Amino acid sequence: MHDIRAIRDNPDAFDAAMARRGLPPQSPEILALDEARRACITAAETAQAARNSASKDVGRAKAAGDEAEFQRLRALVSEKKEEIARLEEEAKARDAALTALLEALPNLPHDDVPEGADEADNVELRRRGTPPAFDFPPREHYDLPAVAGNMDFETAAKLSGARFVMLKGGIARLHRALAQFMLDIQTVENGLTEINTPVLVLEEAMYGTGQLPKFGEDSYQTREGWWLIPTSEVPLTNIVAGEIVDAASLPLRYTAHSLCFRSEAGSAGRDTAGMLRQHQFEKVEMVSVTHPDQSRDELDRMTRCAENILERLGLAYRTVVLCTGDMGFGARRTHDIEVWLPGQNTYREISSVSVCGDFQARRMNARFRPEDGGKPEFLHTLNGSGVAVGRCLIAVLENGQQADGSVLLPEALHPYLGGMTRLTADATLD
Repeated sequence: MHDIRAIRDNPDAFDAAMARRGLPPQSPEILALDEARRACITAAETAQAARNSASKDVGRAKAAGDEAEFQRLRALVSEKKEEIARLEEEAKARDAALTALLEALPNLPHDDVPEGADEADNVELRRRGTPPAFDFPPREHYDLPAVAGNMDFETAAKLSGARFVMLKGGIARLHRALAQFMLDIQTVENGLTEINTPVLVLEEAMYGTGQLPKFGEDSYQTREGWWLIPTSEVPLTNIVAGEIVDAASLPLRYTAHSLCFRSEAGSAGRDTAGMLRQHQFEKVEMVSVTHPDQSRDELDRMTRCAENILERLGLAYRTVVLCTGDMGFGARRTHDIEVWLPGQNTYREISSVSVCGDFQARRMNARFRPEDGGKPEFLHTLNGSGVAVGRCLIAVLENGQQADGSVLLPEALHPYLGGMTRLTADATLD
């Protein structure tokens, strides 16, 4: 959500930021609605003052026996009451229209975000690791002999339809080991507090992080009104919703491993093979809640937390900063981490880390009390994958594949697999 006072103070800067997002000037409509809303409020206050004055004079006119004045004042009180109700309704309607307009507009990009229209204009920050060289044509994950029968799309489709998968045996254990490994790194080494969150949340929580109302079609809602979380960013960030936290407690750093649910609206025909893009998947999420002065540095810190997972697994990756045209709705700056997938012979996103500034905090009314005891201010929030478990499984399988159909597993996972080091061609761990 945007600060209407900031738009009033500098509409040209606001429009310039929206232009970087590819949008036409927004301030004329915003300020017109704001002016009309405030005019109604002022008129209602003036009418209320007139009504209060007339109400006092009614008694005096009655006591003086001035029946004509008494009736005039009574009529005036009634007239002002109706006028106040009308003006308050008009103010309410204009306020709702202004809120609807503001909540549909994306966040303002940081000045250092590169301009561009789409992913082709993203800027690479760095590459780490060397993609493996194979003396045979590398396969995609779903074609590997080591996953045969244990990455079961057919049974999942029978149960749930397209874009679901059932993992079995060694593949299921490997998937679980990856999640546990990630959680241990994020909590023990990176100092995040682990949270086991609900996967069903109220509408207010989805609104607070920006999924609603604009992106409702991208998520699932139950008959009872709960929403299935698209990521644990939603419950983790909303921990501070409606709260005023002490500045001394910042930053707050959380992590969670959860199921995630996305309808993938608008993605028909994209990545339909394998488990790259599913309706149900798992992620280890990171969320930070910070003082405004700390948020930009926190973005870099969180990016390193995610990159370190891939480095520990021996996976080659690259990190890019998204351009203004490719950045998500609630972000001010986003770093995407893309892991190398030999089967596709390209880098694919495995983590996206974003700083949102006070955009989400305003929607959630999440504030902090300065250490000098001043007026509460809005917090800054950040979120990122640490990392997507399913995509990491894909990367481990494809990068570790061998000519005989087996998969060599990263050394960092061996303790989580009871010392086993590879997935055999017949899909068992040994």
